Amino acid sequence: MRPRQSSFWKVFGVPLGIGLLSAAGLFAALLGDGVWDSLSWVGLGIPAALGTWALFKRRG
Repeated sequence: MRPRQSSFWKVFGVPLGIGLLSAAGLFAALLGDGVWDSLSWVGLGIPAALGTWALFKRRG
């Protein structure tokens, strides 16, 4: 009998990655100016872009 594979990472992998990226962007925004601002824009912009893309993909 073959052991059943866990579907945890299949279900929660992408949302966990988006959450970690958002948390990193928020943390970078608190750290300072200059490069930190750029990192916060990337860290918060990618999840926002993914959400917007998914919203419009569903409607089309």
